[in-house]
Amino acid sequence: MNNSENTGQEPILDIEGLCISYFTRAGEIPAVVDFNLTLKPGESIGIVGESGCGKSTVAMAIMQYMGSNGGIVGGSIKFKGRDMNEMSQEELRQLRGSDIAMIYQEPMAALNPSMTIGEQLMEVPLYHETNCTREEAFRRSAEMLEKVKLPDASRVMNAYPHQISGGQQQRVVIAMALLSNPSLLLLDEPTTALDVTVEAGIVKLIKEISEEFGTSMIYISHNMGLILETCDRVCVMYSGQAVEIGTVNEVFDIMRHPYTRGLFNSIPLPTADKNASPLIPIRGQLPLPHQRPQGCYFGPRCDHFKSGQCDVMAGIPWDTVDDQSGHAVRCARWQEIDWAHYNPEIPPQDEVEPGEVVLSVNDLQKYYEVKSSGLWAMLTGKKSRWVKANETLTFNARKRETVAIVGESGCGKSTFAKVLMGLEQATGGDISYGNVDIANLPVQKRSPQQIGSLQMVFQNPNDTLNPSHTVGGQIGRVLRKFGVAKNAQEVKQKVDELLDMVKLPRDFAHRRPRQLSGGQKQRIGIARAFAGNPPLVIADEPVSALDVSVQAAVTGLLMDIQREHDTTLLFISHDLSVVRYLSDRVVVMYLGQIMEQGTVEEVYAPPYHPYTEALLSAVPIADTSIDKKEIVLEGNIPSPLNPPKGCPFSTRCPRYLGEKCDSAMPKAQDAGNGHMIACHIPMEQLREVEPVIVVKPKKEVA
Repeated sequence: MNNSENTGQEPILDIEGLCISYFTRAGEIPAVVDFNLTLKPGESIGIVGESGCGKSTVAMAIMQYMGSNGGIVGGSIKFKGRDMNEMSQEELRQLRGSDIAMIYQEPMAALNPSMTIGEQLMEVPLYHETNCTREEAFRRSAEMLEKVKLPDASRVMNAYPHQISGGQQQRVVIAMALLSNPSLLLLDEPTTALDVTVEAGIVKLIKEISEEFGTSMIYISHNMGLILETCDRVCVMYSGQAVEIGTVNEVFDIMRHPYTRGLFNSIPLPTADKNASPLIPIRGQLPLPHQRPQGCYFGPRCDHFKSGQCDVMAGIPWDTVDDQSGHAVRCARWQEIDWAHYNPEIPPQDEVEPGEVVLSVNDLQKYYEVKSSGLWAMLTGKKSRWVKANETLTFNARKRETVAIVGESGCGKSTFAKVLMGLEQATGGDISYGNVDIANLPVQKRSPQQIGSLQMVFQNPNDTLNPSHTVGGQIGRVLRKFGVAKNAQEVKQKVDELLDMVKLPRDFAHRRPRQLSGGQKQRIGIARAFAGNPPLVIADEPVSALDVSVQAAVTGLLMDIQREHDTTLLFISHDLSVVRYLSDRVVVMYLGQIMEQGTVEEVYAPPYHPYTEALLSAVPIADTSIDKKEIVLEGNIPSPLNPPKGCPFSTRCPRYLGEKCDSAMPKAQDAGNGHMIACHIPMEQLREVEPVIVVKPKKEVA
């Protein structure tokens, strides 16, 4: 498993038999068990697995940030040959931020809101280098901001964190981590909360910087596509243990652990078909640390479990798949499995035919007034300005159809959802739903039937579930509110049926949200949204924060409910992989306007709008047989307070034509069959664009 001996290079990091526990009032909780990893100079390793498998715990152990109740109870972590457990606190302080740096998932967790960006960056060299002056620290900090491609570095140096965008904040954190030229860089889900276009820029930046500085990297993520784009090797973790490790190509193409195969079966690849070959979620749940089974921890969820072989008391040891490359697996039966023909059987689904139009949006506008004061009002004579969140939106949704609304943050997706739900009122245009114009009908004036017929599944169930009420109480309130159930017996029966529908045990009705996992809470949110049998459901990023296995289960659940109840689904997302798999039609938005709309097959193949083309190129795809065009958008979305006069995408468009794009909003061109593209480029030229995603034949790996 340790392949560093063949290279002649001393490892930057060598982890052997690492065991980490947390000590609580309930006793010792073993978080990580017998973890091994070797990282060579300049190498990048991805650590993947479901939430709770111990990925971040390993990173915190490397940084020696275990907290007061956590500790290493076995094994060793050697950095450049020295055991970090034997280092003093002062030695560790000097090491962190200088030779070992970490980039966190949430940049604001690493940035002080009361200090300027410049002050925070300058702290790194000033603290770790005794001879560094403030002038030198300022110069180096500004240079590093330019290296991470932040425009106007002097302005950013004087700005506070809240004055720059999320993508810019993440670049600042990267600059901070790289200022002392560390030997080891730990990245813990650094792009999870970012748009795909920003994510693509960050990923490219990380690759360039690692090559320039020769930095070794550990990249923690549940996004297998990102690991493919950024790493040399990959380590798969399950329930605190590493279960497979090897080069990216080996693990992606000749995986030899059933859990690794289960992860890949849950990923919506471009070749996936929701009807012919639905995604296959991993059954069951990740075991709690103190409830791990004997032998193989994955045994209760594995299709190949064999009593007497997989549940041995001593546990499952590592076995070498390829000694030369270091591909190894922790599985007792990997040599007995017919990997070429193994695929869990899941019956194909009947294709759903869309019915009549149930929602019609025509020239919808939503503006927000911003009162002006001070110098701007005095110079212009205008007392207010308008944020054009939605501008002349026009599209339809049919019965039993899934319509995806995609675009970057700030493009107006959620604003439209608020208008549709009656939480905001339209400035212009109309929304016809149930033969009634609801564009200016606030939720307070809607009838219980109208409210019940339009329900929403939110991105974060923690924000929408009351922590002090039981699950059954929260679902039951919806049933009573919309007249679905009238007495306690009917409520209990319907709650049980809804829990059955979302595939959760009926006794969950007595639990409170804190007793459920993230995926379980999202299922409760879906059950509550469907409690009133609504004809139309809006799902706002319902799977973006979930593991791929839970994501596969939730998307399958949404499709099952849609088939059973003939529901129309509006799916708001920036994840184009899930959109391609789940949706029938796609509406692409940018700065409040529709750039392109059509069926999934039409939007995901030429002709593209240049913005759609850029979005598709930014999607990380966990498939070695995919060739993908690289288009990294420069700059940020313009302010909706001051949008471009012509095409809203003109300031970032890689196919910019000049004055025509700046002066006039393009009319939508029909590419056929209702596939509309709002672009000045003639349709003949758009048709000549090469596909962004090309599937090539997979090479046989020995």
